[in-house]
Amino acid sequence: MTNSPDTASPHRVLHLHERVLDRNREQASRNRGLFRDRGVVVINVLSAPGSGKTALLERTLTDLKNDVRAAVIVGDLATDNDAQRLCRSGAPIVQITTGTLCHLEADMIARACNELDLDTLDLLFIENVGNLVCPASFDLGESLRVVLTAVTEGEDKPLKYPTLFKTADIAVLTKVELADACGFDCGMVRKNLGAIAPTADIMELSARTGLGLTRWYDRIRGLVHVNT
Repeated sequence: MTNSPDTASPHRVLHLHERVLDRNREQASRNRGLFRDRGVVVINVLSAPGSGKTALLERTLTDLKNDVRAAVIVGDLATDNDAQRLCRSGAPIVQITTGTLCHLEADMIARACNELDLDTLDLLFIENVGNLVCPASFDLGESLRVVLTAVTEGEDKPLKYPTLFKTADIAVLTKVELADACGFDCGMVRKNLGAIAPTADIMELSARTGLGLTRWYDRIRGLVHVNT
Protein backbone atom coordinates (compact mmCIF):
# COMPACT_ATOMS: atom_id res chain seq x y z
CA MET A 1 0.00 0.00 0.00
CA THR A 2 1.25 3.53 -0.80
CA ASN A 3 0.60 6.54 1.37
CA SER A 4 -1.47 9.31 -0.16
CA PRO A 5 0.10 12.78 -0.41
CA ASP A 6 -2.45 14.11 2.07
CA THR A 7 -1.35 11.74 4.83
CA ALA A 8 2.40 11.49 4.27
CA SER A 9 4.15 14.28 2.38
CA PRO A 10 3.14 17.33 4.46
CA HIS A 11 4.48 15.80 7.67
CA ARG A 12 7.82 14.87 6.12
CA VAL A 13 8.28 18.34 4.59
CA LEU A 14 7.49 20.13 7.85
CA HIS A 15 9.87 17.89 9.79
CA LEU A 16 12.68 18.52 7.33
CA HIS A 17 12.05 22.28 7.41
CA GLU A 18 12.28 22.36 11.20
CA ARG A 19 15.48 20.33 11.20
CA VAL A 20 17.05 22.75 8.72
CA LEU A 21 16.06 25.75 10.84
CA ASP A 22 17.28 24.09 14.05
CA ARG A 23 20.67 23.36 12.48
CA ASN A 24 20.85 26.92 11.18
CA ARG A 25 20.04 28.38 14.61
CA GLU A 26 22.83 26.35 16.18
CA GLN A 27 25.37 27.60 13.64
CA ALA A 28 24.07 31.16 13.96
CA SER A 29 24.70 31.00 17.69
CA ARG A 30 28.27 29.88 17.05
CA ASN A 31 28.71 32.68 14.52
CA ARG A 32 27.40 35.22 17.00
CA GLY A 33 29.83 34.02 19.64
CA LEU A 34 32.72 34.29 17.20
CA PHE A 35 31.78 37.82 16.17
CA ARG A 36 31.35 38.86 19.79
CA ASP A 37 34.75 37.46 20.75
CA ARG A 38 36.42 39.26 17.85
CA GLY A 39 34.59 42.53 18.53
CA VAL A 40 32.94 42.68 15.10
CA VAL A 41 29.52 44.28 14.53
CA VAL A 42 27.60 42.31 11.89
CA ILE A 43 24.77 43.88 9.88
CA ASN A 44 22.53 41.65 7.76
CA VAL A 45 21.17 43.76 4.86
CA LEU A 46 17.99 42.41 3.26
CA SER A 47 15.63 43.59 0.54
CA ALA A 48 13.99 42.78 -2.77
CA PRO A 49 16.19 42.89 -5.88
CA GLY A 50 16.84 46.42 -7.11
CA SER A 51 16.19 48.23 -3.84
CA GLY A 52 19.69 49.71 -3.73
CA LYS A 53 21.57 47.45 -1.31
CA THR A 54 24.77 47.49 -3.32
CA ALA A 55 24.60 51.22 -4.00
CA LEU A 56 24.18 51.97 -0.29
CA LEU A 57 26.99 49.62 0.73
CA GLU A 58 29.34 50.96 -1.95
CA ARG A 59 28.86 54.53 -0.81
CA THR A 60 29.05 53.56 2.88
CA LEU A 61 32.32 51.68 2.44
CA THR A 62 33.81 54.59 0.51
CA ASP A 63 32.64 57.38 2.82
CA LEU A 64 33.57 55.60 6.07
CA LYS A 65 36.82 53.96 4.99
CA ASN A 66 38.88 56.26 7.22
CA ASP A 67 36.61 55.75 10.25
CA VAL A 68 35.47 52.11 10.20
CA ARG A 69 37.30 48.95 9.17
CA ALA A 70 34.58 47.17 7.22
CA ALA A 71 34.14 44.14 4.97
CA VAL A 72 31.22 42.64 3.05
CA ILE A 73 29.99 39.12 2.40
CA VAL A 74 27.88 39.24 -0.76
CA GLY A 75 25.19 36.66 -1.54
CA ASP A 76 23.81 36.20 -5.06
CA LEU A 77 22.24 33.35 -7.00
CA ALA A 78 24.63 33.95 -9.89
CA THR A 79 27.46 36.29 -11.01
CA ASP A 80 29.88 38.26 -8.85
CA ASN A 81 28.86 41.62 -10.33
CA ASP A 82 27.97 43.18 -6.99
CA ALA A 83 31.15 41.91 -5.35
CA GLN A 84 33.27 43.40 -8.14
CA ARG A 85 31.47 46.69 -7.75
CA LEU A 86 32.07 46.76 -3.99
CA CYS A 87 35.75 45.89 -4.45
CA ARG A 88 36.27 49.38 -5.86
CA SER A 89 35.96 50.71 -2.30
CA GLY A 90 39.13 48.85 -1.28
CA ALA A 91 37.31 46.90 1.44
CA PRO A 92 37.66 43.10 1.75
CA ILE A 93 34.82 41.40 -0.15
CA VAL A 94 33.81 37.72 -0.12
CA GLN A 95 31.36 36.35 -2.69
CA ILE A 96 28.87 33.56 -1.97
CA THR A 97 27.12 32.21 -5.06
CA THR A 98 24.08 30.22 -3.94
CA GLY A 99 22.93 28.77 -7.27
CA THR A 100 19.24 27.98 -6.79
CA LEU A 101 19.13 28.80 -3.07
CA CYS A 102 17.15 31.99 -2.43
CA HIS A 103 18.82 32.99 0.86
CA LEU A 104 22.03 32.80 2.85
CA GLU A 105 22.43 30.37 5.73
CA ALA A 106 24.60 30.53 8.83
CA ASP A 107 27.01 27.82 7.71
CA MET A 108 27.70 29.76 4.49
CA ILE A 109 28.65 32.77 6.59
CA ALA A 110 30.92 30.66 8.76
CA ARG A 111 32.78 29.37 5.70
CA ALA A 112 33.01 32.85 4.17
CA CYS A 113 34.53 34.20 7.39
CA ASN A 114 37.46 31.83 6.92
CA GLU A 115 38.47 34.12 4.05
CA LEU A 116 38.45 37.22 6.26
CA ASP A 117 40.77 38.37 9.03
CA LEU A 118 38.13 39.25 11.61
CA ASP A 119 40.75 40.65 13.97
CA THR A 120 41.30 43.53 11.54
CA LEU A 121 37.59 44.42 11.24
CA ASP A 122 35.15 46.59 13.17
CA LEU A 123 32.15 45.91 10.96
CA LEU A 124 30.93 43.17 8.65
CA PHE A 125 28.04 43.72 6.26
CA ILE A 126 26.18 40.72 4.87
CA GLU A 127 24.46 41.61 1.61
CA ASN A 128 21.81 38.91 1.53
CA VAL A 129 20.23 37.46 -1.59
CA GLY A 130 17.54 39.76 -3.00
CA ASN A 131 14.38 38.17 -1.63
CA LEU A 132 11.65 39.29 0.77
CA VAL A 133 10.52 35.80 1.85
CA CYS A 134 13.14 33.11 2.56
CA PRO A 135 15.85 35.21 4.27
CA ALA A 136 13.42 36.20 7.03
CA SER A 137 13.65 32.74 8.61
CA PHE A 138 17.43 32.40 8.67
CA ASP A 139 19.45 33.93 11.48
CA LEU A 140 23.05 34.37 10.36
CA GLY A 141 24.48 35.41 13.71
CA GLU A 142 24.14 39.11 12.94
CA SER A 143 24.11 41.94 15.46
CA LEU A 144 21.14 43.58 13.75
CA ARG A 145 19.02 43.45 10.61
CA VAL A 146 18.55 46.26 8.13
CA VAL A 147 15.64 45.88 5.69
CA LEU A 148 15.51 48.16 2.64
CA THR A 149 12.52 49.12 0.52
CA ALA A 150 12.72 51.56 -2.39
CA VAL A 151 10.17 54.20 -3.33
CA THR A 152 9.88 52.42 -6.68
CA GLU A 153 8.41 49.36 -4.93
CA GLY A 154 5.25 50.97 -3.58
CA GLU A 155 4.06 51.90 -0.09
CA ASP A 156 2.52 48.51 0.73
CA LYS A 157 5.70 46.35 0.73
CA PRO A 158 5.74 46.05 4.57
CA LEU A 159 2.12 44.88 4.52
CA LYS A 160 2.76 42.31 1.78
CA TYR A 161 5.88 40.88 3.40
CA PRO A 162 5.33 41.34 7.14
CA THR A 163 7.50 38.42 8.29
CA LEU A 164 10.69 40.04 7.05
CA PHE A 165 9.86 43.60 8.06
CA LYS A 166 8.93 42.46 11.58
CA THR A 167 12.52 41.31 12.05
CA ALA A 168 14.03 44.68 11.09
CA ASP A 169 16.03 46.69 13.60
CA ILE A 170 16.37 49.42 10.99
CA ALA A 171 13.96 49.92 8.07
CA VAL A 172 15.49 52.02 5.30
CA LEU A 173 13.47 53.76 2.60
CA THR A 174 15.82 54.14 -0.38
CA LYS A 175 15.90 56.13 -3.61
CA VAL A 176 13.92 58.93 -1.95
CA GLU A 177 15.10 61.36 -4.64
CA LEU A 178 12.59 59.58 -6.92
CA ALA A 179 9.61 59.82 -4.57
CA ASP A 180 7.88 62.74 -6.29
CA ALA A 181 8.44 61.30 -9.76
CA CYS A 182 6.95 57.98 -8.63
CA GLY A 183 4.01 59.60 -6.83
CA PHE A 184 5.25 57.88 -3.68
CA ASP A 185 3.69 58.69 -0.29
CA CYS A 186 6.49 58.57 2.31
CA GLY A 187 4.01 59.18 5.10
CA MET A 188 2.00 56.12 4.09
CA VAL A 189 4.99 53.78 4.05
CA ARG A 190 6.02 55.11 7.46
CA LYS A 191 2.52 54.32 8.72
CA ASN A 192 2.72 50.81 7.28
CA LEU A 193 6.17 50.24 8.73
CA GLY A 194 4.96 51.47 12.11
CA ALA A 195 2.11 48.97 12.04
CA ILE A 196 4.33 46.01 11.10
CA ALA A 197 7.61 46.91 12.82
CA PRO A 198 6.81 49.43 15.56
CA THR A 199 10.25 49.20 17.21
CA ALA A 200 12.28 49.57 14.00
CA ASP A 201 14.26 52.75 13.42
CA ILE A 202 13.01 54.20 10.12
CA MET A 203 15.41 56.07 7.86
CA GLU A 204 14.91 57.76 4.50
CA LEU A 205 17.96 58.18 2.31
CA SER A 206 19.46 58.37 -1.15
CA ALA A 207 22.79 56.72 -1.90
CA ARG A 208 22.95 58.77 -5.09
CA THR A 209 22.42 62.28 -3.70
CA GLY A 210 23.60 61.67 -0.13
CA LEU A 211 20.29 62.71 1.43
CA GLY A 212 19.87 61.10 4.85
CA LEU A 213 23.27 59.43 4.87
CA THR A 214 24.56 61.42 7.85
CA ARG A 215 22.05 59.73 10.15
CA TRP A 216 22.87 56.31 8.69
CA TYR A 217 26.59 56.88 9.20
CA ASP A 218 26.09 58.16 12.73
CA ARG A 219 24.20 54.97 13.58
CA ILE A 220 26.98 52.81 12.17
CA ARG A 221 29.68 54.75 14.01
CA GLY A 222 27.65 54.44 17.21
CA LEU A 223 27.38 50.67 16.84
CA VAL A 224 31.10 50.29 16.27
CA HIS A 225 31.97 52.65 19.12
CA VAL A 226 29.78 50.76 21.60
CA ASN A 227 31.34 47.48 20.54
CA THR A 228 34.95 48.62 21.01
